[in-house]
Amino acid sequence: MAQTVFERIIKGELPCAKVYEDDRVFAFMDAGQVNPGHVIVASRQPYETLLDADEATAAALMVAAHRIARAVERAFAPAGITILQANKPAGWQTVPHLHLHVLPRHADDGVGLTWPRKNPPLDELRALAARIVV
Repeated sequence: MAQTVFERIIKGELPCAKVYEDDRVFAFMDAGQVNPGHVIVASRQPYETLLDADEATAAALMVAAHRIARAVERAFAPAGITILQANKPAGWQTVPHLHLHVLPRHADDGVGLTWPRKNPPLDELRALAARIVV
């Protein structure tokens, strides 16, 4: 299988503006910069989705995102921050490599998210919850 663009960035084959790295995580500025300070936090291992990763990597991504979000807040003073993690194309994932976005937000910045609420009754919510075995 061909390497993803993130694998090539992590290996140093493509240039990037690195923000952070440790043994499990590599973070760099998103070339698309939705807003200044937009950072990609990727797993070093080429997992396709969060569901493919081990718990230690999943936890390391969130720890790094927390640190980076606090640093972005200090550096750019956004009105808010969105942390976005998507899985597979139907879930909005565009690069098949586990990553999340630390996205500084501002009022009227043009970023949208459609969330069509269904509001099922409580008995239906309970039936749905019963299907989820952790």
